[in-house]
Amino acid sequence: QVQLVESGGGLVQAGGSLRLSCAASGRTLSSYAMGWFRQAPGKEREFVAASSKSGVDTHYPESVKGRFTISRDNAKNTVYLQMNSLKPEDTAVYYCAARRSYSYSSVYTDMAVYDYWGQGTQVTVSS
Repeated sequence: QVQLVESGGGLVQAGGSLRLSCAASGRTLSSYAMGWFRQAPGKEREFVAASSKSGVDTHYPESVKGRFTISRDNAKNTVYLQMNSLKPEDTAVYYCAARRSYSYSSVYTDMAVYDYWGQGTQVTVSS
């Protein structure tokens, strides 16, 4: 079992930055590919960022590419999402997720393949 706890959300003005953290317990994250997803009110949960278990390979949708960066510190068992140039449309609850991976390079964008989820942290971007 892996327990994931997100933190770092809050209220920020458009153009600002936030860094979300996802702290894991129960298992070492070095065996897991990680992802960030978000869900805005009335919308489906959507993919935001993914990292291979090595952290070398990452993937982003076009909507956040160049603004968001996923990183991980396996020694601290923590994954981060640095969000810059935030827009009001980035407002959502952000979730981190973990998938046991046997590949050092695979990234996963489909939320259905993830095994563990955090409870989410709210990000609100004001215009």
